[in-house]
Amino acid sequence: MARESTTKTFNISAGERIRAARVAAGLTQESLAREVGVTRSAVAQWETDRAGQIGGNLARIAEILGVSVGHLLTGVSSEGGAAAEHGTELALLRLYRTLGPEDRALIMRTAARLARQQRKARAARLAAGAKPGQGAPGRARGPKQRRR
Repeated sequence: MARESTTKTFNISAGERIRAARVAAGLTQESLAREVGVTRSAVAQWETDRAGQIGGNLARIAEILGVSVGHLLTGVSSEGGAAAEHGTELALLRLYRTLGPEDRALIMRTAARLARQQRKARAARLAAGAKPGQGAPGRARGPKQRRR
């Protein structure tokens, strides 16, 4: 049975993966369109596999949605794979599976919000001339320090 569900995952179209990634990121078609610099209609066309100019925008779409281009095209990615890679990921997965639908939705919204904040902070650092992966100077917080 696990093999059947894997096969179904690969039968999902690029448009369906774009839509799923957009929804997971908590973005509307309008907000994704604004960030990419296209119309909402263009996003709707991508998501229904009636793409016109998706090729030129694919890297930007992937960046905004926090996924790889490979994931959007094929459903397979070298980043954020299907299997837990660290003990904390596995622990989170186990805890998530014990939750009811409302709590799962809350966790997904929270994770999407945190991922958006990370992408925005990374984009701001890059715009300010920082190298990718380099933190903002003077902004380091230890595990017990909280943002106010």
